[in-house]
Amino acid sequence: MIAWTDAHNHLQDPRLGDPAPVIAALRRAGVSRCVVNATCEADWPAVEMLAHDQPDLVRPAFGIHPWQAHTAASGWQNRLEALLEKYPQSTVGECGIDSWITTPSLAIQLPVFLDQLRIARRFDRTLTVHCLKAWGALFDAFAAAPPPTRFVMHSYGGSIETARRLIPLGAYFSFSGHFLQPRKSAVLEVFRQLPHDRILLETDAPDMLPPPDCITHPLADPLNHPANLPAIGHALAAALGIPTPELAAITGENARCCFGG
Repeated sequence: MIAWTDAHNHLQDPRLGDPAPVIAALRRAGVSRCVVNATCEADWPAVEMLAHDQPDLVRPAFGIHPWQAHTAASGWQNRLEALLEKYPQSTVGECGIDSWITTPSLAIQLPVFLDQLRIARRFDRTLTVHCLKAWGALFDAFAAAPPPTRFVMHSYGGSIETARRLIPLGAYFSFSGHFLQPRKSAVLEVFRQLPHDRILLETDAPDMLPPPDCITHPLADPLNHPANLPAIGHALAAALGIPTPELAAITGENARCCFGG
């Protein structure tokens, strides 16, 4: 069976329900590793529990999502650092900046993001970045607080020109199944031009639902099951003109280089 790595999901999300059957389905589908991203301090314990219970499968990422920046409570930086020390295999994320939303404002998001940039660099941990309609602000943030040597542009929907500015800084670019929707064809064109050694594959489950023909594990609402990853990978491989086993190997090796281990 082909082994796949999910570079970004939210396995701790209560919308997925009991994680045990979800994890069983992941393993049956051939997903051997996944990076499970927190979104706020309130779900750090759930991510920590998954990493403790499934150490061969789960690489934890602890961070504060820009949509949750307003929830950052006094002293969160020290608590984040304590988790990074406790889990040497952990990374920082999901974090970033987002101008698509108006609340919380960039003025609230930015200090939280800058602190996570500084922490990731100080600990030399990979950073997972969410950036939506805020590319100028992202580069301004990087000028104020340089990123660590490796970071992931999760669910990357930017231009190839922006990607070429990010690559020398250490960026990897993660493709989510949502971009297989016909209206997202421009994103596929960007991934065709990216260096193969910088491409990752993700589900962002339970969000970023792929097209119907990539849904092997349907959920209600509709939600994206992380075990849809192999079907997403097969479709991306076809779009890139790469054999499916080769894409799985490329993205798996890239994930090892990016996240370690």
